[in-house]
Amino acid sequence: MTASVLTLAALSRSDIERLLDHHGLSAQWVADGDPIPGSYWGEPEAGIIGTVIYIRADTPVHSLLHEACHVICAPPEKRAAIHTDASDCQLEEDATCYLQILLGDAIPGVGRDRIMQDMDAWGYTFRLGSTRAWFEQDAEDARAWLAQRGLMPTDAAPSLAPAAADH
Repeated sequence: MTASVLTLAALSRSDIERLLDHHGLSAQWVADGDPIPGSYWGEPEAGIIGTVIYIRADTPVHSLLHEACHVICAPPEKRAAIHTDASDCQLEEDATCYLQILLGDAIPGVGRDRIMQDMDAWGYTFRLGSTRAWFEQDAEDARAWLAQRGLMPTDAAPSLAPAAADH
């Protein structure tokens, strides 16, 4: 991870908690230096256990969004069983990446452009070479996956309903 990646320390805790709460999730803030439960990549990356997203001040914003989107994409009956690794398949992983970009717009002072920049800086890889190129030119399958489950916003605002139970 590079120092240029935006971390939660730069944001309002209430904005983060409000976004998670809107999607039926909660934040569990971990003290600086303490291990982050449920972190797939290890500290300072966000962790997930059930519907709780574990984060610290040094957690990258894109990581918080990515882990939250894994839970948002999961059907309600599977959410409680999620622990650390939430991905079912590559298509769900792509949908999670797409959704995390959209949710960047829901956090004051962040936006999708910053999320895409940070995803590139962190090392996400896409066929077309950058997150933006993938998002704009190669993510039809991710959009379709999200739309099929009622998770694609119908307008410009990323106000998303909980995942449908039928996937």
